[in-house]
Amino acid sequence: MIPDKLYFKIGEVSRITGIKPHVLRYWEEEFGAFSPVKSRSRQRLYQRKDIELVLRLKQLLYHEGYTIAGARKKLKEERPEAAQAPLPLFDSAPDLLGEIRLDLIKLRDSLRRAANAHNHSTNLRSDT
Repeated sequence: MIPDKLYFKIGEVSRITGIKPHVLRYWEEEFGAFSPVKSRSRQRLYQRKDIELVLRLKQLLYHEGYTIAGARKKLKEERPEAAQAPLPLFDSAPDLLGEIRLDLIKLRDSLRRAANAHNHSTNLRSDT
């Protein structure tokens, strides 16, 4: 079962699906059907739909005996409209908004730390 979260790191996806991280990265390149967003720190952030696709690929490749080429063809047959559409930079607006949100949270936290450090040093100077 996939936990109810917005984003998953590659290690979490590996534990959920039973697929090693290097295989997940290889499948990203080979299939192009999923491309997790990357955080500012370049960590892959998968969404539920990505995990569902990984589980489908696992079923096709490991249990039904498809080759990479055969699995690619099968996925195109299952989703013909998606196969013909050009791949956007982000899969959807929520992907982009999620990435922006994560970056803004990191920026906010960084600014808070800087402000607290500045206030602390100012208080030390006024005490002398």
